[in-house]
Amino acid sequence: MTTTTGSCLCNACTYSYTGEPTLKAICHCTSCHKISGSSNTLNYTVPETAFSVTKGSPKSFSTTHESGMTLTVFFCPNCGSTLWKEATAENFKGLKVVQAGTLADASKLNQGVDVEFYTSTRAPWLMPQKDVAQRTEF
Repeated sequence: MTTTTGSCLCNACTYSYTGEPTLKAICHCTSCHKISGSSNTLNYTVPETAFSVTKGSPKSFSTTHESGMTLTVFFCPNCGSTLWKEATAENFKGLKVVQAGTLADASKLNQGVDVEFYTSTRAPWLMPQKDVAQRTEF
């Protein structure tokens, strides 16, 4: 089984997961705009049983997502990099939502995505991904 690793910018916090992501998604929701400081996030969902923190002690912050669920963001206390998220919505239970930009092997980003979420708040200069499901919510 494949092991994937990742870290924050300063390498104070590292993680790993085994297996392949259950979903690869671009999210354009307002919460992801603010979490990333950008127009979207690239998220890989992995089962929490396959995920582990291998170094450091990430901090967390919980907020109410615009969908009404509780969203908890885990980030490095030193550099502030968001590493993963957890959510209380039924379709996110038991999953870690890994921020794909934190993966150690950047070539994994070439695998494409399955879906784009919150397309109604996608930046108008971003085009929909070809042959990818487009959803206005989760």
